[in-house]
Amino acid sequence: MCGILFSACPATAEDGSVHDQSFDELHEQLRFANACRGPDAQDTVVVLEGSYRLSFTASELRLRGEAYVSQPHKDDQGNLLCWNGEIFEGTEVAPLENDGAKLFSLLQNLRTSAEIRDCLGNIEGPYAFVYYERSTQTLYFGRDPLGRRSLLLHRPTRAQPYFLLTSVSVGAHPGYTLEELSTEHLYAVDIAALAPLEIFARIEPINRLLPDDPPKVQDLDTIPPHLTTAVDDLISQLDHSVMLRVRDIPRRSKLSSQARVAVLFSGGIDSTMLAFLANRHVDPAEPIDLLNVAFENPRKITVKTEGNIGGLPKRERKRKIREGLDYSTMEVSYDVPDRLTGLQEVEELRRLCPGRTWNFVEVNVPFEESKGARPIVEAIMFPSRTVMDLSLAMALYFAARGVGQIRSGPDAQPVAHTSTARVLLNGLGSDELMGGYGRFRTAFKHGGWQAIVDELQLELDRIPVRNLGRDDRVISSHGRETRHPFLSLSVVSFLAQLPVHLKVDPRLESGFGEKLLLRLAARKKKRAMQFGSHSARMAPGEGDKHERDAVQSGRTGGLEV
Repeated sequence: MCGILFSACPATAEDGSVHDQSFDELHEQLRFANACRGPDAQDTVVVLEGSYRLSFTASELRLRGEAYVSQPHKDDQGNLLCWNGEIFEGTEVAPLENDGAKLFSLLQNLRTSAEIRDCLGNIEGPYAFVYYERSTQTLYFGRDPLGRRSLLLHRPTRAQPYFLLTSVSVGAHPGYTLEELSTEHLYAVDIAALAPLEIFARIEPINRLLPDDPPKVQDLDTIPPHLTTAVDDLISQLDHSVMLRVRDIPRRSKLSSQARVAVLFSGGIDSTMLAFLANRHVDPAEPIDLLNVAFENPRKITVKTEGNIGGLPKRERKRKIREGLDYSTMEVSYDVPDRLTGLQEVEELRRLCPGRTWNFVEVNVPFEESKGARPIVEAIMFPSRTVMDLSLAMALYFAARGVGQIRSGPDAQPVAHTSTARVLLNGLGSDELMGGYGRFRTAFKHGGWQAIVDELQLELDRIPVRNLGRDDRVISSHGRETRHPFLSLSVVSFLAQLPVHLKVDPRLESGFGEKLLLRLAARKKKRAMQFGSHSARMAPGEGDKHERDAVQSGRTGGLEV
């Protein structure tokens, strides 16, 4: 995770400086905000081109390679690259190689816009970039097709005659009008005009094949023949995606007791499946942190201590609210639904993966603390600004901070804990790709399978413009990076091309038919892990090997317990 800040501003002096105090102050605020995303290294390169002053700033969060690599990447020809991303597929990156440096070496040998487009179009991974080709004085910039990394744009106006690209904002500010950069194109700018290149990568459309009357799945323990291949392929695809996202993360300490990987963990099937799979690819000596957020709810506390004041006369109700509550005399409970399901699933993980230390991090957020953080979060998530944006951003903000408490077991006393993980796995995407929302069931009632297909396509189309940029800005403010295994373009394409009835079945009861394919895959994976962990006659470590081989060869369905 890195921060990118680029500005092209008319130079107002012979030395190329900009005598505009308000712009300088804004630029410094943006530079500081971007530095928070990459605390390991920061640098700025200034280039004068005619009457314009080009400023390239990049910060670095080292998650690849042996040593810190300062950005912007630059060479003797004046080419510059600001890179915020990860290359997981499309271009081979060695374990100790820096992917930004690798991409820069590729770009240096390209001569046309089409070649640059194709080079970036072949990459699978979350990214945003700014690349300056000095020989043609052309600036290229863009985001990956799903928009997994933030990049905000300010277009020059008469009042604000400068061009800005930045990974994060400083909230509402009179000095800019920011918008999320579209993912539909790569862009090239010659400082005088903005011209989009043709679309550089396409997301596979949803398979529109409609089933007649597919057989119903009776239970999760029996995979019917028509779903066997799809289940095995999903396990393989998702396992590979997780592996690419958790391997080769640099150690910041020689202590193996420090986690490098965490999961944004609600205890739902998405986050639990990611934890299952991460266990296969993270060093067994390392803990995996499971970040679970719960907010104090003042309304529930009011009812618990004062009764339901909603029935009181208005004046009396206002008086009680004004007087407030004596928090020192009450016990605050953080047993929200996600906390309860999370506690249940972490015990299952400990049972199935007993060789791993699972740190279930209870991130408890008092009401006053969340209220105090609100203006900070509102500034970070800008230009997102709805109530729903704020609600989701607040949860991510405190989760990514990673400050909470852990317990060694259900009845153990809590111990303060701050996560050391810099990579946070996020289950976002499974609902959109496999029909996890309640509206899919509603659509089916009104329009059958065709309505489900249309809804899936609508969800897929909205992914690039929905929440990923906002989430990236919020999580990165703590110097951490979120990675989305379900949103690997490989996984997205695989799920998009599957017929609809293999992914979701709204004919089945609620909590069963949604994300049916993932539920079957998770149950099969769980049974395979049970086989490995219950095989007492195996030599130490052999159970893991058998389970690994079984999943890779698609034979887990035959492992009965």
